Amino acid sequence: MNDAKLYSVIRAPRVSEKTVRGQEHNQYAFEVATDATKADIKSAVEKIFDVKVESVNVVNVKGKNKAFRYRNGRRGDWRKAYVKLAEGQSIDVTAVKV
Repeated sequence: MNDAKLYSVIRAPRVSEKTVRGQEHNQYAFEVATDATKADIKSAVEKIFDVKVESVNVVNVKGKNKAFRYRNGRRGDWRKAYVKLAEGQSIDVTAVKV
């Protein structure tokens, strides 16, 4: 997989209270492409961050219905991946520029 494909699979790290608690157990969350497979995500994370990935779990997040100035609209659907790293490995998501 070339570098352009790697960075199109992993879009951005997701940082929230839940994901920060998961980092204590070597689990990190990323926003990924909607057509990315678990194998694509695993290889992209391993090559970009130079770590060993144990498992990948993927969640399809449905967009919310929102109203803006009396017009109804819908936010887009997106995909989130939870990546569990091998013991003793870590990623500094605050310094990541994906």
